[in-house]
Amino acid sequence: MERGESIAFELEGALLASGSLFPYFMLVCLEAGAGGPLRAVVLLLAAPLLRLLELAGLEAAAVSAMIFLSTAGLRVDDLKAVAKATLPKFFMEDLRRGALREFLNEGGGGGGALRYVATALPRAMAEPFLREYLDADGVLGTELRTCMGFYTGLTSAAGVMDGERRLEALRVATAGTSVITVGARRKHPHQSPLSFYAKQPSTPPEDPKQPRPRSEYPRPLIFHDGRLVQRPTPLDFLTVLVWLPFGIFLAVLRVLIGLLAPRQLTIMGLAATGMRIEIQGHQAHLDANSTMVKGSGSHTLFVCNHRTLLDPVLVSIVLQRKLTALTYSLSRLSEVISPIPTVRLARDRLQDGVKMRSLVEQGDVIVCPEGTTCREPYLLRFSPLFAKIVSDVVPVAVTNGGSMFYGTTVRGHKCFDCFFFLMNPRPFYGLRFLEKVVQPHGRQRSEYDVANEVQRSIGQSIGFECTNLTRKDKYRILAGNDGLDPRM
Repeated sequence: MERGESIAFELEGALLASGSLFPYFMLVCLEAGAGGPLRAVVLLLAAPLLRLLELAGLEAAAVSAMIFLSTAGLRVDDLKAVAKATLPKFFMEDLRRGALREFLNEGGGGGGALRYVATALPRAMAEPFLREYLDADGVLGTELRTCMGFYTGLTSAAGVMDGERRLEALRVATAGTSVITVGARRKHPHQSPLSFYAKQPSTPPEDPKQPRPRSEYPRPLIFHDGRLVQRPTPLDFLTVLVWLPFGIFLAVLRVLIGLLAPRQLTIMGLAATGMRIEIQGHQAHLDANSTMVKGSGSHTLFVCNHRTLLDPVLVSIVLQRKLTALTYSLSRLSEVISPIPTVRLARDRLQDGVKMRSLVEQGDVIVCPEGTTCREPYLLRFSPLFAKIVSDVVPVAVTNGGSMFYGTTVRGHKCFDCFFFLMNPRPFYGLRFLEKVVQPHGRQRSEYDVANEVQRSIGQSIGFECTNLTRKDKYRILAGNDGLDPRM
């Protein structure tokens, strides 16, 4: 592109493979503020009427209705948090390969072209993702009215950013420069309003409607929040609602099996409820009297990456050994239902070091040195404290998955984390026990070197990428705080 030109894309139907905005409003209902589940049910009940409006060519009216149902009475800060922490993951998975490539290549050349995205979504919902992950220079979206820090559910006087309003907004934003536009795919290409304000109208090539592989993300998506795994279309969310009573029953049953069943039968009991557990390299640790890693005492220190609160519990169940789990922030409910002992660390290196050394001398211990969970295939920086206490440790690489719910949260209630994971129809856990990391005789490495080696060992075994990000980075990105006082 030449200097002085701009490129403008429509978000829905052009950049996004799916033209429906319903799932994004549903995510706002579920994740932003109190009363989310009730909002979500009302929006689901309105879905047939919204679809009729769209078929009748009244897309703006449908969007206005969804805006009202999802944002009326909602705090401005709550919508900002969802737009930053929850929506980017679903936007990223819904991007068209060809359209994104055209957007990045055409607009990212050295000619200094500006990139704009037009959408009927509220600008507050779409802008954080478009600017942070796609480097959009401008976002033309629907503006919402606010009152004393709350949304009224109404749009500004300009109304929904659709039709001719997009043309006028684009004229103002581009200040008369020539514009190349890519409009939504329609039965007749020139039905796209942006096409009339184009030097070179075009539409993106067809792409399969499948999630983009992570390797093709324009920027890494390491942190995200929200409970739902899949994009909540009306049918998908209805499926979740129908499954919910069965999921709650299964979660309670699985917790009771972990608490009451003999250790030798626990795995069989969990498997009978549909839970899948894959284990590798655990044979050497099944017998408590077998050769153990020598630390400052005669017991074993297991070090694992952190996926959910169930990590230490499942390691203990698989090994049929009583482990003490070191934790940083755990809800009282999670402590009560835990089938293994838990000990809280105070995030004070001196105090925590003394406590950890004492526990390793008394029995087998497991710790997750990341200090928080990470959903994506990345490893956060390992705290070196464990390597200062004992020089030889057994790394455990952990993977997990669920088809409906995530078992971690930043802004939600952490006391329900394990229940949400166990509510999945067929939750999966993979445990891989690796070769112990030993401090060589006559050669003293720093605890940082040992911690980094353990991190690399775990990452290489399961294909996770090692990072220098920490718990504080995660909470600052997703919640805007340091994570020291998360909601329980």
